[in-house]
Amino acid sequence: MTTAQARVLRTEIPGPNSRELQRRRAATVAGGVSSVLPVYITEAAGGVLHDVDGNSLIDLGSGIAVTNVGNAAPEVVEPVRRQVAEFTHTCFMVTPYENYLQVCEELAALTPGDHEKRSALFNSGAEAVENAVKIARRATGRPAIVAFDHAYHGRTNLTMALTAKSVPYKHGFGPFAPEVYRVPMSYPARDGRPGEQVAREAIERIDKQLGADQVAAVLIEPIQGEGGFIEPAPGFLPAIAKWCADNGVLFIADEIQTGFCRTGAWFACDHENVVPDLITTAKGIAGGLPLAAVTGHADLMDAMPPSSLGGTYGGNPIACAGALGAIHAMRERDLAGAARAIGDLVLPRLRALATGAILDVRGRGAMIGIEFVKPGTTEPDPELTAKIAKTCHARGVVILTCGTYGNVIRLLPPLVIDHALLTEGLEVLEEAIREHTSS
Repeated sequence: MTTAQARVLRTEIPGPNSRELQRRRAATVAGGVSSVLPVYITEAAGGVLHDVDGNSLIDLGSGIAVTNVGNAAPEVVEPVRRQVAEFTHTCFMVTPYENYLQVCEELAALTPGDHEKRSALFNSGAEAVENAVKIARRATGRPAIVAFDHAYHGRTNLTMALTAKSVPYKHGFGPFAPEVYRVPMSYPARDGRPGEQVAREAIERIDKQLGADQVAAVLIEPIQGEGGFIEPAPGFLPAIAKWCADNGVLFIADEIQTGFCRTGAWFACDHENVVPDLITTAKGIAGGLPLAAVTGHADLMDAMPPSSLGGTYGGNPIACAGALGAIHAMRERDLAGAARAIGDLVLPRLRALATGAILDVRGRGAMIGIEFVKPGTTEPDPELTAKIAKTCHARGVVILTCGTYGNVIRLLPPLVIDHALLTEGLEVLEEAIREHTSS
């Protein structure tokens, strides 16, 4: 790791070189592709991003929960370098290679449940979700897919239908894929109800509006990501999973953002001992390289006809090499334990902030959200949230926002971040919150 683990501000943020690159970008890059902070990065490692103007920013976003093992982790770089020198692509569907098998072996060992499993590898989280839906419909012979309020599953046509939030993800892009239905999600900060009670309401809606015999799968993020880092109340996930098992409905866990040690366990389902029929993974799987997977019961996965799953780049050998290195780093460095330590540091500090503008501080491990509202109400305050984020960015701390209402700041630091650096980033965030909520 050559990048110094320190926040350094040599120019305003973004600096002049970043602004020049942004000017060039406007001439060639589609306007629909946006960036949270238009600071152009030249080097990154640990918990720091180094930009073209000589600034070093504290990274509390991890490329949206991707660089769990840190940027340019040696455990990832070295096997990737070796693989690039050997061969870069053959297409697994043409002539296969061993490290694809090794990734699937790791997934079989690490994902929840001790049953026999199979995996198929893809490029992105949305691809994994689409293929999980394909598998569920083919395996059950049923058409309907149930998703939840506040869900986010991607931006392809099918995954837009599964995603709840309209702007910016769905508005004007329809019509969407059919046979997708939405039910209530447990949201403790807003509904205050036991998880089993909200689960009963969701199940009653499914039974009344669809009938269990029409449902191929229930698809859920064990902790919702883009929707607001919503952690359902205890009992909600097990109740939904039990109803699925009792009715021949597949339970699909979308662990694309929560997976690979992010929440303090290898997968968020582990916290309540929920074993999904299918689990989708991506983001943190390969240390920044594009890779995704669907892992499920062997009988489900093996029932798919030959050539019905796959893709030209799915399970690319370079990405597989990165995944094996990242998984090795997670295991050897106990990054699940590191995530728990991050949560133990961050959550008490944020919960101690005395401001009526915070409705809730929530999360597990290194996946933490702060929900902002207008004081004395539960009315979301996205304007305040944006101001706090902008202040942090100007002071060299990369944070992200999310939520159906745009009123949640989310923290996703690399699991390898130095705790002194993390503490400095928290101090900047706390100062920004106090400045904007003191009046």
